[in-house]
Formats: sequence, structure tokens, C-alpha cells
Amino acid sequence: MKTKIVITFFILSFSTLTVFAQDPVLKSAFNGKNLKGWVAPENNTWWTVNNGILTAKSGPEKKGSILWTDKEYTDFVIETDFRYDEGTVDTGIFIRNESQQIQMGISGSLKRDMTGSPYIPGKGYPVEALNVKEILKPNDWNTIKVIAIAGYYEVWLNGKHVMSYTSDNYVKTGPIGLQLHPNTEMTASFRNIKIGKM
Repeated sequence: MKTKIVITFFILSFSTLTVFAQDPVLKSAFNGKNLKGWVAPENNTWWTVNNGILTAKSGPEKKGSILWTDKEYTDFVIETDFRYDEGTVDTGIFIRNESQQIQMGISGSLKRDMTGSPYIPGKGYPVEALNVKEILKPNDWNTIKVIAIAGYYEVWLNGKHVMSYTSDNYVKTGPIGLQLHPNTEMTASFRNIKIGKM
């Protein structure tokens, strides 16, 4: 039994390393001028672009919003600079649909920063990203990288690996979304958004 477990672990590790070794080419997914390449919500007042920066800002009714890529992805890596500007920032990166995301900012349920952790409906935060408090730069630009291979997710924050998790109920293909959480007053910014196919 132990031999089988070791062999299985080796195969999975080797497969993962093989995929990562491909080092996908990241292409710009945000032109810094407008929302071309993204699907803005109807009557958009939440997402604006100025001087190369994409800003998400809560409206007076605090409805929240999701900005989706106009392309769909299967296995991918997304990297972006981000900054928490004002209020109680609760945002994140949706992975192929609205059900699973990598949290960025303050969790509404836990009332603390869960940047880099996966949120899975029905499971909450099954794992928590490591050492985020030490790595995250408050009120400054940070960089997050998310890799999604089927249901396997990995996250890097400012170049440091902080989380890995395997979801058993992932969606195979879909767009990537940026979230402006409802029922909060917040402003967050993004720039240098890049996406690559694995």
C-alpha cells in the first residue's frame, strides 16, 4: 500500500511539474485604455479605466458587479497588479464561473483579509493562503498570480507561493472574472492584467 501511495504521489508531482515547466506565454488582457476584451455589466458605473488603471468602485446602492473576460479558458494562468484603495475591499478572481474564486481582500463572512485563499460554495475557505500578512503591502501595488489546471489551483503573491488547492467540483471551461462584492463600500484598482493558456 505504501509503495502505491508513493508511486501515485510521484506521478502526480511529476505531471504537475511537467505542466508548470511549459511556462505559458502571458498576453496582455487589458489595454489600459478601455474595457475592450471584457464584458462590462449593463449600465456600467462600477468599472472605469484611466491612465492604464482599471478601477472598481461601489455604487450608492452597493449592488456589486463582475467584470468578465470575453474569452473562455480551460487551463490558464492570470497575473495582475492590484491595489486596495478605499473602504472594506472585498474582491477576487472568479475561475471559469461565479461559483469558485480566489479571494482578494476582506472576507465578508470571516471579517479578515483572506487574499490568495480559494472560496468554494458549501465549503467556505477550505484552505488559507500562507503568510499573507507578511507579504501583502498595504495601500500599495501588489502582484497576484493564479494558475488553474482543471480543479487544481495555485496562487503566488508578490512572487511568493502562498496556496495550492484541488477542487472536486470545478467547471471545466468558462471566462475569468474580477469581482466587486455587493453590500460593501470599496474601491480597488488593477493594472498589467495578463493571461496565458496552459
